[in-house]
Amino acid sequence: MRSRGGASEEIGEALLAQAHQRFTWWHRVREGRVARSMFRSYMTPLRRAGERLLEAGSQCGVAKTEGTCREMRKRRQALWTFVQVDSVEPTHNTAERATRPGVLWRQGSFGPQSEEGSRFGESMLTVVTTLQQQQRNV
Repeated sequence: MRSRGGASEEIGEALLAQAHQRFTWWHRVREGRVARSMFRSYMTPLRRAGERLLEAGSQCGVAKTEGTCREMRKRRQALWTFVQVDSVEPTHNTAERATRPGVLWRQGSFGPQSEEGSRFGESMLTVVTTLQQQQRNV
């Protein structure tokens, strides 16, 4: 958004600044320096401001930014789940870590040579990841 210029750039800058603020508070909660209840109260005005920014972005005159903001607005409840649910983080790091072994395997083996090989690899990686998450012997 920031590189698209005009109103899109302004919206992008404001959303980025807001993300920095959210992560500042999130890190303080995770470190135990701020109580979860205080974190929730701090997030309320940030959430309202974020929703206003997405609303403005969905009408900013830059088609790509408008589309992105409309899609984010459709999922706005999910964007803030980390505020209400203690076990949810505001990042996708857990999912990234889970997929990383598959990416490394595919790159190291030059990928599967058939559709069946692809399904086998997917199945084995799913089994291994699931067992590791459950702290069970692979």
